[in-house]
Amino acid sequence: MAAPKEADPLVVKQLEFLGGMASAGGWRPESTLPEIAFAGRSNVGKSSLLNTLLRRKSAARVSRTPGRTREINFFRVNDAFILVDLPGYGYARVAKERRAEWKPLIEGYLKQSPTLKGLVLLLDSRREPSDDDRAMLDFLAERETPVLVAITKMDKFGNDAGRARVTAIAASLDLDVDQVVPVSARTGLGRDDLATALTNLLGTA
Repeated sequence: MAAPKEADPLVVKQLEFLGGMASAGGWRPESTLPEIAFAGRSNVGKSSLLNTLLRRKSAARVSRTPGRTREINFFRVNDAFILVDLPGYGYARVAKERRAEWKPLIEGYLKQSPTLKGLVLLLDSRREPSDDDRAMLDFLAERETPVLVAITKMDKFGNDAGRARVTAIAASLDLDVDQVVPVSARTGLGRDDLATALTNLLGTA
């Protein structure tokens, strides 16, 4: 007999885009529901992973031009929590002036979000963690914000090479293995592991 299929740890029955926060101190939804934020470099595959996580084709817009999104986007999920999509950072072709705008926007959100339960930081499995990635981890550590690291684009590696790559990235950042989830938006690898980790951060597991 086939093994019973495990229940989906995150069934998205309702998903509503609430709007975008364009400037530090600007409009944002009232902080009543718990929030989970997602951050990462502009070309890390964040929008594709969010769509995979939510099991939607286009909840988060996938841009062909990394660095285009300049707002913090808020999505209400199941009337249970807010998923927060932070702008991608660190894309070299984006003007320095625009990159300078993102830092106060992102840090302002993180400092002024009392219901933030944790942040998922996306790292590209094909690249070494950048100075921006390390700065984000340091900033979150200072604020004692729980962090989960999702290592994206794992379909680019075979099993053994993938495990070695995940271990190397975790070691380079002094992270525990249980803080790291290997994922692939293309194959769905790690989707349920990431969903389970989110429910744990939210305290709804």
